Amino acid sequence: MTGAPLDLYNSLTRRVDRFAPIDAASVRVYSCGPTVYNYAHIGNLRAYVFTDTLSRVLTWKAGDMGWGPLTHVINITDVGHLTSDADAGDDKMEAAARASAKSIWDIAAHYTQAFKQNLADLNIRAPSRWSVATDHIADMIAFAGQIAPGHCYELDSGLYFDVSTVPDYGALAGGQDDAAEGRIDAVAGKRNRQDFAIWRTSPPGENRQMEWDSPWGRGAPGWHLECSVMSKKYLGAQFDIHTGGIDHREIHHPNEIAQNQAHCDCTETGANWWMHNNFLVERAGKMSKSAGGFTTLQSLIDKGVHPLAYRLMCLSAHYRSELEFSGETLMASVTRLKRLAMTVSALRDRAAAAPDAPSAERALGYRERLDQAVSDDLNTPRALPVLDEMLADKKLSPAARIAALADFDAVLGLDLAMITREALRVRPTAATITTEEIARRLAERREARADKDFARSDAIRDALTAAGVEVMDGDPLGWDWRLTLGG
Repeated sequence: MTGAPLDLYNSLTRRVDRFAPIDAASVRVYSCGPTVYNYAHIGNLRAYVFTDTLSRVLTWKAGDMGWGPLTHVINITDVGHLTSDADAGDDKMEAAARASAKSIWDIAAHYTQAFKQNLADLNIRAPSRWSVATDHIADMIAFAGQIAPGHCYELDSGLYFDVSTVPDYGALAGGQDDAAEGRIDAVAGKRNRQDFAIWRTSPPGENRQMEWDSPWGRGAPGWHLECSVMSKKYLGAQFDIHTGGIDHREIHHPNEIAQNQAHCDCTETGANWWMHNNFLVERAGKMSKSAGGFTTLQSLIDKGVHPLAYRLMCLSAHYRSELEFSGETLMASVTRLKRLAMTVSALRDRAAAAPDAPSAERALGYRERLDQAVSDDLNTPRALPVLDEMLADKKLSPAARIAALADFDAVLGLDLAMITREALRVRPTAATITTEEIARRLAERREARADKDFARSDAIRDALTAAGVEVMDGDPLGWDWRLTLGG
């Protein structure tokens, strides 16, 4: 079969274009990774659900399109990123180390592991390579040394990039005015407001935990330098797709592009496609760590939410649309995921009891519709109803529907073919009753009902409800945790 052509939105051109890799032998993708000074909040993690969807689609379509394997790099920023995404303030890692009185290396290791656990919980596949910034300091100094003569100048605070030396600086940001495009740290002596640091020298008398010698003094690299260096090293000077959150579109990625153009002495930006996911928003506004009180994936798990419910919530909106997060929207995804798991569980049982040959021709139509949806700029909200329709199609045998599910799991990453309803029953950390006690109380209730002691049966049910347990008579699962997520 020949797959649908893949159309993707390119932030650089501001239009949807037909995707083709530079070299069909390997599709090359770079994704901006986390700064590991704190836990990722769920708004941060939306970017990696998007990136994982992209990588899954590229991998799934590779055979039909004649592409080789995907090479996907995600970086770990453990130095250089300042406390404001506007390229201002202190280094986030150094600030976290001072606040916690811990080794900056220990902080980086802890939050890197926490981030990778988040990805595993969300069924996000590991990239081909993790690229850690501090492993590439020598590469960064060499890169900066190559572009410095024609594009940089020195100030007391470090080496700065002169944005007037490259063509169309800020084109990715869409020609923002100075208030939006020039949210760069105000430093005396800068030639242009948008100029940014390539290398920051350590102030006299300041003791940093992460600093290195360079031709411009002892210090640390700028945040933007890292991604230019690591993407070029592992993917080449011009690769296929660069991803990140929409906040990167205004400063970080334009600065990457400027460095890339300076290094190649050309107009190429470093990637043919620049792709950005939109914000996760709460009713109070965009979720951010600087505002405090941000929501982590683990905090949702601690409330009894299976992490795949959050993944499903992300897939329910197009990656380029803002997605509102609330207790109601998350609960809707929890309910939807449980219903999908119940449907698939029943189909598995029926397929095992009456195995037959899958109806390939009818199932192929659903595969084609899935392909058309995700090939239209990763339109997962359009793909999910196709999944619902396929699972409900009684003209397909249970075995055929289970077989067809493999394509949906490959693209959407919901793991429906494997997950059990019991696995979706996540114990809230605030629960005051054990599963063993629940089983004992339910056995007592069954005994009371058999004895027609309905008053005792109701009392046991009410006590379980008060303990946060939902009793489900007639359901093989028997019970579930009652979730209270608020508004």
